[in-house]
Amino acid sequence: MRTLVNSLRLIAVIAVVVAIVAQWLVSSKTDAYNPWNFFGYFTIQSNVIIAVALAVTLVASARRKRGDLRVSLLRGAGTVYIATTGIVYNTLLTNVDVSTNVQWSNDVLHKVIPVYAVLDWLLFSDRSKLLLRHVWWFLIYPAVWTIVILIRGATDGWVPYPFLDPAQGYGVVAIYCVGVGVSIGLLGVLVVGMSRLRLVKV
Repeated sequence: MRTLVNSLRLIAVIAVVVAIVAQWLVSSKTDAYNPWNFFGYFTIQSNVIIAVALAVTLVASARRKRGDLRVSLLRGAGTVYIATTGIVYNTLLTNVDVSTNVQWSNDVLHKVIPVYAVLDWLLFSDRSKLLLRHVWWFLIYPAVWTIVILIRGATDGWVPYPFLDPAQGYGVVAIYCVGVGVSIGLLGVLVVGMSRLRLVKV
């Protein structure tokens, strides 16, 4: 079972890398390409985080350090962020037209990896039991990302997603930010709760 789980995680890490590179190769050839913008998307960053978390989990497994709290916190945070990516995309962004989009890459980053990461966290037992106070740690990165994006939107005008566009009015943007923030917090609570489950022993 451990070999199967590690193989699935390795495949997920490779899938993220390949999908991001494929999208980058297309986006980098456009006149509007800006590396700060491309890597500024929450989608890209959350996929990188979960890929790193799974890779670190693989290394910990190889070193017989399964269930290390720091590794579990990283993997738990990555699960929260990638689940947020999946939920936000499939509820708020499905009709957004992106001309340089690579469809299969888009599906991997917004659908396949979010589903896999949640199932990986839910099913496999090689993680520490997290505490509710750890949810606050999960909120730090999204808060920093949001602040940076809002500053950019107010200065150079770039925002990665339409619902963060200050042209709508900051009241509307604030409502979306609060909604997403609450969702991330609730996802954090669910991730903490799931850390106590031991459905498949690894």
